[in-house]
Amino acid sequence: MTVRHFLTLNDCTPAELQQIIHRAIEMKQNLKAIAHEAPFKNTVMGMLFEKSSTRTRVSFEAGMAQLGGHAMFLSPNDIQLGRGEPIEDTAIVLSSMLDIIMVRTFGHERLEKLAEYSSVPVINALTDSYHPCQLLADMQTYQECRGSIQGKKVVWVGDGNNMCQSYMNAAKQFNFQLIITCPEGYEPENQLLDDLSSYVSVVRSPTDAVKDADLVVTDVWASMGKEEEQAKRVKAFADYQVNEALLDLTKNDALFMHCLPAHRGEEISENLLEHEKSVVWQEAENRLHAQKALIEFLLNASH
Repeated sequence: MTVRHFLTLNDCTPAELQQIIHRAIEMKQNLKAIAHEAPFKNTVMGMLFEKSSTRTRVSFEAGMAQLGGHAMFLSPNDIQLGRGEPIEDTAIVLSSMLDIIMVRTFGHERLEKLAEYSSVPVINALTDSYHPCQLLADMQTYQECRGSIQGKKVVWVGDGNNMCQSYMNAAKQFNFQLIITCPEGYEPENQLLDDLSSYVSVVRSPTDAVKDADLVVTDVWASMGKEEEQAKRVKAFADYQVNEALLDLTKNDALFMHCLPAHRGEEISENLLEHEKSVVWQEAENRLHAQKALIEFLLNASH
């Protein structure tokens, strides 16, 4: 049996990613029509959370229930992941009992080690380096609202974090141009910038960066685990707030996205989530549909 994992967007071909997104849109429509299928009866997903979450837990748990399966929540207090037991041992045991595993953790290498020793598909539900499930939802949202994102101008405003790095991978996989605007010292990994230089560039001025953008995306200034840097980051990112004035510089039909949770008054202005260009609530809901399509893809591909 060939086991397919989803650790970054690069684990799928561009055609497969498009297939997952189109299937997500179809599943969403079927669910609203109360005509959804439940093809994975008695299928069990293990959800390993070393980082807390709202949208990730609810979307995966609800998604598995809608697919006819079951999701088992496993917190660090529940299991011995990496504490008394090596990660590879945990992976072997869990994958002998589960059909698919979702992991939300810190270091990306922990996820890679788990996947290496797992005999069932492993999904990256966020690491310090990447958040590919959120990108599936974002790309689905753009597709629903504006059609293909190919050739479009996307601007990332803020920290070069795991979301930014997943957008970098997306630029290549979905063939769009990504402009990253951030203060010095907060860029994504240099190796990624070098490898993806034909798709990604860095512009210091947010106003220059967002001119004629098709999509603007941001995230909190201090990601999970970086809260102790909050005061320093508020000062560093003071000129990088996404607000109404900044969105006025984008195309008339541009969209705004944020993976949430948002800190109103910091990375976004107080009322930006309700702005006419914001599709944040649709984007959040699409985590459910995109992940259901991903689960279906991985389970079918791994048989």
